[in-house]
Amino acid sequence: MAVDVAYDGDEGFGKATTTRYDVVVLDRDLPGKSGDEICRSLTDEGVLTRVIMLTASAAIEDKVEGLALGADDYLAKPFAFAELVARVRALARRATPATPPVLVAADVELDPAKRTVMRSGQLVDLTRKEFGVLEVLMAAGGTVVSVLALMLHQAAAQVELMTGRPAPVPAMRAALDAAVRARSEKPPTPAGA
Repeated sequence: MAVDVAYDGDEGFGKATTTRYDVVVLDRDLPGKSGDEICRSLTDEGVLTRVIMLTASAAIEDKVEGLALGADDYLAKPFAFAELVARVRALARRATPATPPVLVAADVELDPAKRTVMRSGQLVDLTRKEFGVLEVLMAAGGTVVSVLALMLHQAAAQVELMTGRPAPVPAMRAALDAAVRARSEKPPTPAGA
């Protein structure tokens, strides 16, 4: 299980809305954007991530309020770390269905293990990048996939291919954001130059 950490509500909300997490452990008393605001916003925006709300208050009214905001579970402090881990694992099991071994959409079949694509029974020859983009789109099951998500997936695949280790996605995201900013700040090249 991979874990990302945010030290304030604004950073946490940014991560939760740009990265698909199975579970978010959310403290109600975060600095900046509060845990309540984040939970409400995630629910309003239709983010499917499961949320465990942490708080110093064990009052029934606070638990009911946290669950009403959209939290899937609620844990009062102090708590045993083993219990938090068990709750995270339980929610993660239900967070998203496992990706089927072979992805199918209409007459297209993509097998990630064999790295093959068939269309109407015919083998389709794709580049590594084309295969990766198609895999992400098919795994999304018809939901919208942002260009940034596609770019991050491709960059992560390249890093893993070259190093044999998973890519540090937060660092890659920062580098990608910097590249996009630099490109947008670059003056257009005049025609004929």
